[in-house]
Amino acid sequence: MGIVRFGVSVPEELLQRFDRIIEEKGYVNRSEAIRDMMRDFIVRHEWETGDSEVAGTITMLYNHDEAEVVKELLDLQHEYLGEIISSVHVHMDKHNCLEVVIVKGKASRIKEIADRLLSLKGVKHGKLVMTGTGRELV
Repeated sequence: MGIVRFGVSVPEELLQRFDRIIEEKGYVNRSEAIRDMMRDFIVRHEWETGDSEVAGTITMLYNHDEAEVVKELLDLQHEYLGEIISSVHVHMDKHNCLEVVIVKGKASRIKEIADRLLSLKGVKHGKLVMTGTGRELV
């Protein structure tokens, strides 16, 4: 894999702000930060198209006392056996649980799973975090 150099024209103030942020985050140089931004752009595009194989996590905080939420969570996880790789369940306190579901599959199907899980009655907060499978990223 070869390295290609290219030039980018940006306003000076934008570059100064960018440099401050990449220094705070610990990047060695601009090139590393720009490569990460490009990878993120590619991964987001894969998710938007819906046809690529992607991976991600669905994180949910829910009240296990809420009627049927636990049963519905388990039923949905069984329904999507092909996409759900694993899950982690943590008891936060007497009433609240944190569940992290690890998923892999077509982006459109993963979004469908997340929408169904996060919209369950009893889920207080949740988020789908998306990434790629790593196959297409350099």
